[in-house]
Amino acid sequence: MKHIFVIDDEKNIRDILQKYMENEGYKVTLFSDGENVYQEMLRLKPDLLVIDIMLPHMDGLELCKEIRKSSEIPIIFVSARDGEFDRILGLELGGDDYLTKPFSPRELMVRIKNIFKRMEKTTVSKPQMLTIRDITIDFERRYIEKDGLEIKLTAKEYDLFIFLARNKGKPFTREELLEFIWGYEYTGDGRLIDDLVKRVRKKLEQHESTVELSTIWGYGYRVDD
Repeated sequence: MKHIFVIDDEKNIRDILQKYMENEGYKVTLFSDGENVYQEMLRLKPDLLVIDIMLPHMDGLELCKEIRKSSEIPIIFVSARDGEFDRILGLELGGDDYLTKPFSPRELMVRIKNIFKRMEKTTVSKPQMLTIRDITIDFERRYIEKDGLEIKLTAKEYDLFIFLARNKGKPFTREELLEFIWGYEYTGDGRLIDDLVKRVRKKLEQHESTVELSTIWGYGYRVDD
């Protein structure tokens, strides 16, 4: 059974989400602030976090930064802040998705299911291992390494990288990448893809990898052969 943490200071939202999630067969743990979430995450090992940005004691963005120091667990932000800057910032800090309040609990369930499906999906007809230059990808384990060291990517960073890696040499538009990564027709800003690419590039550079995510100006991105 998948275990989800819901961190929101509004009791009615916590109660509604708990009802929807439990109806979908998920185990749910609720928090009204971000103060003890990290410690409980280490203890209970949940599978996904739904975090409100505007929290007492420690806001959702600070909590995300703390979590990302040691974990790539999927994080979905929910927030009354609906500005483009806030959405980009949330994803830049390591969030995997962002919903603006008020939102439909059913839409949140769809996004959660899509994240889990992509994390668990293994396709027998496709190879389970792939090597590109100095990078090895284990699709079944969702594991990427260089010289025996893991390159830790968030769920969305991983989805972007393996999609481009499996289709190396072929360019894709931002719209095509948005639709693939989010699992449905996503109406968000194409700059979300730009941000994901920057984050993946940075992590590859930190490991001194020779794999390149090339920009096709006026079009999109590709992983070079």
